[in-house]
Amino acid sequence: MVLMFFMIRRAAVVRRFAVVAVAGLCAGSLLTACGSESGPGSASGDQLSVVASFYPLQYAAQRVAGNSANVVNLTKPGAEPHDLELSPRAVGTVSEADLVVYLRGLQPAVDTAVKQEAGDHSLDVAGAAKLTLPAPRAGESDHAGHADHADHGNHVEGGGETDSVASGKDPHFWLDPLRLAAVGDALANRLAAVDPGHAAAFRANAARLRADLTKLDREFRTGLATCRTHDLVTSHAAFGYLAHRYGLTQFGITGLSPEQEPSPAELSAAATFARRHDVRTIYHETLVSPAVAKTVAEETGARSAVLDPLEGLTSESAGKDYLAVMRANLGTLRKGQDCS
Repeated sequence: MVLMFFMIRRAAVVRRFAVVAVAGLCAGSLLTACGSESGPGSASGDQLSVVASFYPLQYAAQRVAGNSANVVNLTKPGAEPHDLELSPRAVGTVSEADLVVYLRGLQPAVDTAVKQEAGDHSLDVAGAAKLTLPAPRAGESDHAGHADHADHGNHVEGGGETDSVASGKDPHFWLDPLRLAAVGDALANRLAAVDPGHAAAFRANAARLRADLTKLDREFRTGLATCRTHDLVTSHAAFGYLAHRYGLTQFGITGLSPEQEPSPAELSAAATFARRHDVRTIYHETLVSPAVAKTVAEETGARSAVLDPLEGLTSESAGKDYLAVMRANLGTLRKGQDCS
């Protein structure tokens, strides 16, 4: 079945497609349609204009800025952020923003726009997020280790794919709530420098965000403490930081790039890993075809389930915001990993 799947893969796979950011960039909560015709460079009154490059940064910026800023997202709901392309108008909004929040290396078009247009009014969150995990290769487990050592040297095999982040690091930090909290703190400090009059409010908002994310972290620690299996097989390797924090071992059928086609050897390796470790659930995500995960699931007699990497939100997402979707992910993991 694996070899047959590979033969038809090129004709049947649903590829991620490039998305051009156009008028009406997306602001507000998950299910909100694209924003006003005025665009992100036209915040009303005394509001700051903040541009976030994709959803987790939009969520953090909205929580920290509160009513003191108009926050918009360059990546439309339902679009895959890795493939974002920017129209001239969207590049103009980057130039006009009071602050651009992005993750260098994740979205090349944003990197170029920031370099050319944003000058010193940008914040690369990589430093605050501490991207410590190497980018895993397809068909390898990451030996994430235990949460108590989340920031201290548990080796991750691989490191071959560097197209997502120039440094060769796994960019998916936001699936670790405490790393996202650190980004919120950095946002508060940067916004305070841009708008000193609201500095106290920014820092208070960041503290509330950190409290919510710390609570979420406790829920994950408790919820995943008694799982039958700690081996996590995913369609692509987006869950390294989550696995690293909570003592799981991630096996990505593909590497960091979800559009990468798995070879027959990689599909076979995934099936072998699942059988060897008695994995009963294979996870796929929301923005790409589930074909790869479902093929491995059928090959091994496992079930398949959606685990959301939260790169973007759609009407099909399991919640209206980051916290809700992460809690839905926890429920999915508790069932899929057989946690008592």
